[in-house]
Amino acid sequence: MLRIATANINGIRAAHRRGFGDWLAGRDCDVVALQEVRAQVDKLPAGAFGDHHVALDTGSLPGRNGVAVLTRHAPAAVRTWSGTALVGTPTDGDGALELVPSPDHVPLARGLGPFATAGRYLEVDLADSPLTIACLYLPKGGLPAHLQRPERMREAPDGGARYARKMTFMAAFSRYLTRTRRAAAAQGREFLLMGDLNIAHTRQDLAAWRRNQSNDGFLPEEREWFGRQLSPRTLVDVVRRLHPDQDGPYSWWSWLGQSFAKDSGWRLDYHLAAPRLARSAVRAEVDRAFRGERLSDHAPVVVDYDWR
Repeated sequence: MLRIATANINGIRAAHRRGFGDWLAGRDCDVVALQEVRAQVDKLPAGAFGDHHVALDTGSLPGRNGVAVLTRHAPAAVRTWSGTALVGTPTDGDGALELVPSPDHVPLARGLGPFATAGRYLEVDLADSPLTIACLYLPKGGLPAHLQRPERMREAPDGGARYARKMTFMAAFSRYLTRTRRAAAAQGREFLLMGDLNIAHTRQDLAAWRRNQSNDGFLPEEREWFGRQLSPRTLVDVVRRLHPDQDGPYSWWSWLGQSFAKDSGWRLDYHLAAPRLARSAVRAEVDRAFRGERLSDHAPVVVDYDWR
């Protein structure tokens, strides 16, 4: 059995203050994909990743983005778009890490160049299982210019720049995803993409879908793009496969108001697996809170795979 989780922690230091370290130690995951680590190496808290091995790409923007994959055993290979990943091995029982560069990188798909050093993507090959794990933090984006209404926006109108950036990323990433998924299959490895995709795919993935049809994260073109990445022969939405008739389970709630208490959330965090791996999934849970406290505005999505 493999227990695999993904979590947008919205800052490793803030998450540790809320109990992330205890959650990590107690959840007994074989693999954990993290997004928005939001800390350069010298700012990581003590014992940041527990007793796991870590592959980490902090990106070049201090305090923003950053992805990591934690594994029970040292990974067989680590790849990024920038070649600036770090690999860490626990050196003692206190979770101290010795981080060394991992220069392997992969050729970029057309359009990914501007995102290469942003700390948004990382992939590892597990050493103890024929499985490639990919961790993605997809840009949040924004509204196209014709939908921007200053009186309804928390951010200043940008003429659709954030929207265009997200759409550029998605088009380029789609090309890359096809290539890396096929490369894993050619090597006899299953493939699992996890992360915060910043899109609610269907009406089941968003509690207030009616009033959000013109909001970023639920735009028709975003949802259509998401659907094109899925098929019974390519990638399967594992949580939806296990919970086909359920609204949610949601993984993100605003800090504002009663969204969390009323479970008025979004499902933004996904396990997208190659078909054979997807069929092995037996349980999927969202850890809404740990000891009564939220670890982040997102919650970890944990899946058990009966995979050997």
